[in-house]
Amino acid sequence: MRNRGAVIAAGVALLVALSGCTTPAPEPTPTPAFTSEEEAFAAAEETYRAYVDALNQVDLSDPETFEPVFALTTGEANANERKSLSQMHADGWNVAGATDVTRFFGESYKDGIVEAVICSDVSDVKVTDASGQSKVSTDRPDVYALRVSFTPGSTPNGLAVAGSTAIKDGRCAP
Repeated sequence: MRNRGAVIAAGVALLVALSGCTTPAPEPTPTPAFTSEEEAFAAAEETYRAYVDALNQVDLSDPETFEPVFALTTGEANANERKSLSQMHADGWNVAGATDVTRFFGESYKDGIVEAVICSDVSDVKVTDASGQSKVSTDRPDVYALRVSFTPGSTPNGLAVAGSTAIKDGRCAP
């Protein structure tokens, strides 16, 4: 019994001694997600088109249809989509028609983040409340521009929509 205790004590002492001698594993060196700016822009455009396709498939009466939108977003964009889609569902709104991405301008790619300007045609999109009244502002442009940021994400293209800001710079004018 005494030998068994001595063996355990020796084993613990050996583990403590060895733990001080081990070298910590080196931190992995981050590698760029894309080999070129063009590759990053192509992935961002594919991601954004998939995101718009997911939005076009949303049925506000069925929250399960929101999941593909959430899967393509992160951060602020994800929080905004969760809030707005949930609110429209709760209010009994309906969306008909589809958004069409008409132009994509890659602007920058640095440290895994892609910035782009995207033009979307929403002239076919109608949003109505539970009583059938339009919720679309009468001054909504048919085509508008957004500056969209993408960050690394768990999506098929390795990027997720992180945020967007409306811009009025004439890039989307016909």
